[in-house]
Amino acid sequence: MKIFCVGRNYVEHAKELHNDVPDEPVIFLKPKSALIQPHVQFYYPEFTNELHYEAELVLRVSKNGKYIPEYAASRYFNAITVGIDFTARDVQQELKKKGLPWEKAKAWDNSALIGEWMDLTPELLKKPFQFSMDLNSETVQRGSSSEMIFSFDSIVANISQYFSLNIGDLIFTGTPAGVGECVVGDELTGYLEKKQVFSLTVK
Repeated sequence: MKIFCVGRNYVEHAKELHNDVPDEPVIFLKPKSALIQPHVQFYYPEFTNELHYEAELVLRVSKNGKYIPEYAASRYFNAITVGIDFTARDVQQELKKKGLPWEKAKAWDNSALIGEWMDLTPELLKKPFQFSMDLNSETVQRGSSSEMIFSFDSIVANISQYFSLNIGDLIFTGTPAGVGECVVGDELTGYLEKKQVFSLTVK
Protein backbone atom coordinates (compact mmCIF):
# COMPACT_ATOMS: atom_id res chain seq x y z
CA MET A 1 0.00 0.00 0.00
CA LYS A 2 1.31 3.41 -1.02
CA ILE A 3 0.30 6.83 0.26
CA PHE A 4 0.42 9.53 -2.42
CA CYS A 5 0.17 13.17 -1.34
CA VAL A 6 -0.45 16.30 -3.39
CA GLY A 7 1.19 19.54 -2.32
CA ARG A 8 0.04 23.11 -3.05
CA ASN A 9 -3.32 22.12 -4.52
CA TYR A 10 -5.18 25.16 -3.15
CA VAL A 11 -4.12 28.65 -4.22
CA GLU A 12 -4.62 30.24 -0.80
CA HIS A 13 -2.57 27.52 0.93
CA ALA A 14 0.31 27.99 -1.50
CA LYS A 15 0.19 31.71 -0.75
CA GLU A 16 0.09 31.32 3.03
CA LEU A 17 3.36 29.33 2.91
CA HIS A 18 4.86 31.71 0.31
CA ASN A 19 5.09 28.96 -2.31
CA ASP A 20 4.61 29.27 -6.04
CA VAL A 21 1.29 28.04 -7.45
CA PRO A 22 2.18 24.90 -9.45
CA ASP A 23 1.28 24.23 -13.07
CA GLU A 24 1.14 20.46 -12.52
CA PRO A 25 0.45 18.34 -9.42
CA VAL A 26 3.22 18.31 -6.82
CA ILE A 27 3.45 14.67 -5.72
CA PHE A 28 5.29 13.14 -2.77
CA LEU A 29 4.88 9.83 -0.95
CA LYS A 30 4.58 8.56 2.58
CA PRO A 31 5.40 4.94 3.49
CA LYS A 32 2.84 2.49 4.82
CA SER A 33 4.26 3.02 8.32
CA ALA A 34 3.09 6.64 8.19
CA LEU A 35 -0.54 5.59 8.51
CA ILE A 36 -1.92 5.81 12.06
CA GLN A 37 -3.66 2.52 12.79
CA PRO A 38 -7.11 2.44 14.41
CA HIS A 39 -7.10 2.74 18.22
CA VAL A 40 -3.40 3.75 18.25
CA GLN A 41 -2.65 6.93 20.17
CA PHE A 42 -0.84 9.79 18.47
CA TYR A 43 2.22 11.17 20.26
CA TYR A 44 3.93 14.47 19.55
CA PRO A 45 7.23 13.60 17.77
CA GLU A 46 10.39 14.25 19.73
CA PHE A 47 12.31 15.64 16.72
CA THR A 48 10.12 18.70 16.10
CA ASN A 49 9.09 21.82 17.96
CA GLU A 50 6.57 22.92 15.32
CA LEU A 51 4.06 20.21 14.47
CA HIS A 52 1.47 21.34 11.91
CA TYR A 53 -1.85 19.83 10.88
CA GLU A 54 -3.00 19.78 7.24
CA ALA A 55 -6.54 18.49 6.69
CA GLU A 56 -7.23 17.00 3.26
CA LEU A 57 -9.72 15.02 1.24
CA VAL A 58 -8.40 11.47 0.78
CA LEU A 59 -9.29 9.01 -1.99
CA ARG A 60 -9.08 5.21 -1.79
CA VAL A 61 -7.83 3.44 -4.90
CA SER A 62 -10.08 0.53 -5.92
CA LYS A 63 -8.51 -0.74 -9.14
CA ASN A 64 -5.00 -1.46 -10.37
CA GLY A 65 -3.82 0.76 -13.20
CA LYS A 66 -1.08 2.72 -14.92
CA TYR A 67 -1.12 5.38 -17.67
CA ILE A 68 -4.75 6.13 -16.84
CA PRO A 69 -6.42 8.74 -19.09
CA GLU A 70 -8.17 11.53 -17.22
CA TYR A 71 -11.58 10.64 -18.68
CA ALA A 72 -11.34 7.16 -17.09
CA ALA A 73 -9.73 8.16 -13.76
CA SER A 74 -12.96 8.11 -11.70
CA ARG A 75 -13.16 4.34 -12.24
CA TYR A 76 -10.03 3.88 -10.15
CA PHE A 77 -11.23 5.19 -6.76
CA ASN A 78 -14.37 4.26 -4.85
CA ALA A 79 -14.32 6.02 -1.47
CA ILE A 80 -13.47 9.37 0.09
CA THR A 81 -12.72 10.63 3.57
CA VAL A 82 -10.88 13.44 5.37
CA GLY A 83 -7.40 12.91 6.73
CA ILE A 84 -4.44 14.80 8.18
CA ASP A 85 -1.01 15.11 6.62
CA PHE A 86 1.07 15.95 9.69
CA THR A 87 4.15 18.05 9.00
CA ALA A 88 7.21 18.83 11.13
CA ARG A 89 7.33 22.38 9.79
CA ASP A 90 10.61 23.40 11.42
CA VAL A 91 12.33 20.30 10.07
CA GLN A 92 10.85 20.92 6.62
CA GLN A 93 12.03 24.53 6.50
CA GLU A 94 15.60 23.57 7.43
CA LEU A 95 15.70 20.84 4.80
CA LYS A 96 14.27 23.15 2.13
CA LYS A 97 16.88 25.81 2.93
CA LYS A 98 19.58 23.23 2.18
CA GLY A 99 17.86 22.01 -0.98
CA LEU A 100 17.39 18.56 0.55
CA PRO A 101 14.46 16.14 0.31
CA TRP A 102 11.95 16.62 3.12
CA GLU A 103 10.66 13.10 3.86
CA LYS A 104 11.91 13.50 7.45
CA ALA A 105 9.36 16.29 7.84
CA LYS A 106 6.47 14.55 6.10
CA ALA A 107 6.87 10.78 5.98
CA TRP A 108 7.73 9.74 9.52
CA ASP A 109 5.85 6.97 11.36
CA ASN A 110 2.25 7.98 12.22
CA SER A 111 2.35 11.15 10.13
CA ALA A 112 -0.88 10.34 8.25
CA LEU A 113 -4.40 9.99 9.64
CA ILE A 114 -7.52 8.94 7.75
CA GLY A 115 -11.15 9.08 8.85
CA GLU A 116 -14.20 6.96 8.20
CA TRP A 117 -14.79 6.23 4.51
CA MET A 118 -17.77 7.35 2.44
CA ASP A 119 -18.50 5.14 -0.57
CA LEU A 120 -18.58 7.02 -3.86
CA THR A 121 -21.13 6.81 -6.64
CA PRO A 122 -21.19 8.55 -10.05
CA GLU A 123 -23.95 10.80 -8.69
CA LEU A 124 -21.87 11.90 -5.69
CA LEU A 125 -18.92 12.70 -7.93
CA LYS A 126 -21.00 15.23 -9.84
CA LYS A 127 -20.97 17.66 -6.91
CA PRO A 128 -18.18 19.26 -4.88
CA PHE A 129 -17.20 17.73 -1.53
CA GLN A 130 -17.11 20.07 1.46
CA PHE A 131 -14.87 19.34 4.43
CA SER A 132 -13.53 21.01 7.55
CA MET A 133 -11.42 20.45 10.65
CA ASP A 134 -11.79 21.76 14.18
CA LEU A 135 -8.98 22.39 16.64
CA ASN A 136 -10.35 22.20 20.18
CA SER A 137 -13.92 22.76 18.89
CA GLU A 138 -12.97 25.80 16.78
CA THR A 139 -12.99 25.46 12.99
CA VAL A 140 -9.49 26.16 11.64
CA GLN A 141 -9.72 24.72 8.13
CA ARG A 142 -12.55 24.60 5.65
CA GLY A 143 -12.36 23.56 2.01
CA SER A 144 -14.16 22.26 -1.03
CA SER A 145 -13.03 20.02 -3.85
CA SER A 146 -14.28 22.75 -6.20
CA GLU A 147 -11.41 24.97 -4.97
CA MET A 148 -8.66 22.50 -5.85
CA ILE A 149 -6.25 23.54 -8.58
CA PHE A 150 -6.11 19.94 -9.84
CA SER A 151 -9.25 17.78 -9.79
CA PHE A 152 -9.48 14.22 -8.50
CA ASP A 153 -9.37 12.88 -12.05
CA SER A 154 -6.36 14.95 -13.10
CA ILE A 155 -4.47 13.92 -9.94
CA VAL A 156 -5.12 10.22 -10.51
CA ALA A 157 -4.16 10.49 -14.19
CA ASN A 158 -0.97 12.39 -13.37
CA ILE A 159 0.16 10.00 -10.62
CA SER A 160 -0.43 7.01 -12.89
CA GLN A 161 2.01 8.35 -15.48
CA TYR A 162 4.83 7.79 -12.98
CA PHE A 163 3.60 5.14 -10.53
CA SER A 164 1.39 2.08 -10.74
CA LEU A 165 -1.80 2.49 -8.76
CA ASN A 166 -2.82 -0.53 -6.71
CA ILE A 167 -5.97 -1.45 -4.84
CA GLY A 168 -5.81 0.04 -1.34
CA ASP A 169 -3.44 2.90 -2.17
CA LEU A 170 -4.39 6.26 -0.64
CA ILE A 171 -4.29 9.69 -2.29
CA PHE A 172 -4.19 12.80 -0.09
CA THR A 173 -5.42 15.50 -2.45
CA GLY A 174 -4.01 18.65 -0.82
CA THR A 175 -4.86 20.99 2.03
CA PRO A 176 -6.70 24.33 1.94
CA ALA A 177 -5.56 27.47 3.75
CA GLY A 178 -5.56 27.50 7.53
CA VAL A 179 -2.79 25.05 8.38
CA GLY A 180 -1.28 25.65 11.76
CA GLU A 181 0.46 24.35 14.82
CA CYS A 182 -0.87 21.80 17.28
CA VAL A 183 0.48 20.92 20.71
CA VAL A 184 0.08 18.21 23.32
CA GLY A 185 -3.51 18.06 24.55
CA ASP A 186 -5.07 19.44 21.38
CA GLU A 187 -8.08 17.65 19.91
CA LEU A 188 -8.44 17.55 16.13
CA THR A 189 -11.84 16.68 14.64
CA GLY A 190 -12.52 16.22 10.93
CA TYR A 191 -15.79 16.51 9.02
CA LEU A 192 -16.81 15.37 5.55
CA GLU A 193 -19.85 17.41 4.57
CA LYS A 194 -21.46 17.63 8.04
CA LYS A 195 -20.48 14.16 9.27
CA GLN A 196 -17.64 13.71 11.75
CA VAL A 197 -15.16 11.21 10.32
CA PHE A 198 -12.28 11.39 12.79
CA SER A 199 -11.22 12.69 16.17
CA LEU A 200 -7.65 12.60 17.44
CA THR A 201 -5.96 13.89 20.59
CA VAL A 202 -2.28 14.81 20.54
CA LYS A 203 -0.56 13.04 23.42
